[in-house]
Amino acid sequence: MDAGVSPADPAAGGDQTEAQVQAKARREFNKLQKRLRRQAGNAIIDYGMIQEGDKIMVCLSGGKDSYTMLEILRSLQRNAPVNFSLVAVNLDQKQPGFPEHVLPNYLDSIGVDYHILERDTYSVVKEKTPEGKTTCALCSRLRRGSLYGFAEEIGATKIALGHHREDILETLFLNMFFGGSLKAMPPKLLSDDGKNIVIRPLAYCREADIQAYSEAMEFPIIPCNLCGSQPNLQRQVVKEMLAEWEVKHPGRLESMFKAVTNVAPSQLADRQLFDFEGLEAVQAERQARRIDVVDAG
Repeated sequence: MDAGVSPADPAAGGDQTEAQVQAKARREFNKLQKRLRRQAGNAIIDYGMIQEGDKIMVCLSGGKDSYTMLEILRSLQRNAPVNFSLVAVNLDQKQPGFPEHVLPNYLDSIGVDYHILERDTYSVVKEKTPEGKTTCALCSRLRRGSLYGFAEEIGATKIALGHHREDILETLFLNMFFGGSLKAMPPKLLSDDGKNIVIRPLAYCREADIQAYSEAMEFPIIPCNLCGSQPNLQRQVVKEMLAEWEVKHPGRLESMFKAVTNVAPSQLADRQLFDFEGLEAVQAERQARRIDVVDAG
């Protein structure tokens, strides 16, 4: 090699430069994967999501979030201090043009047990939803009912959903703006009928990281034609608002998510959550316990 030519110099040949680029890409991918593993692992520990002997039903839609969740759970499973099993379940809602072969082919290729649950919720949603109205609420309700029931059939002890940090924050603002309630998506949830426990292992993960991981892994993404075909969805509007905030004020989403985990009921106004009427009694009790220091001089 000539003394005046560096290894990165194109004149030295493209192979080494390309190798350097690939090595950097591998390092960045490893950092990304470790970050997602760490964040998912922390969420699982913080909320006690998985116990010894759990059978986790991983709801796989064919989108980036659920693919990432499945892969991260498989990775954590290999070194987890407790034994648990995974079974992937896809709900085929009979949407026109749905590529039925994609998920079975993918799951067969990685050796994951799975079920394809066929329910024609698409026709129900299209029939029941008035023209111009969004399909999300009914579609979600029907999908949830089908998956919850199937979890019981296969003996799953937990149902894993792929919601991430931004999903939780979007839901928080949707409920505030349009529902008049201060609630989001909890990382761990007991269903209303008390039969199922839902977990969200990606609750601490950023959507941008999941997107980057999904692209690097080259998951065979299946778009949702039913939901994706609807313009101006409220959730999309909120998503764009949060993205704009993050661009203008980096770190704001992290701070907002921290607020979701750090609630002060006495500083809000929910009378069922905090006993405002009983404050006088608390005051009297504290006053009675006071020890006044008398100035002896």
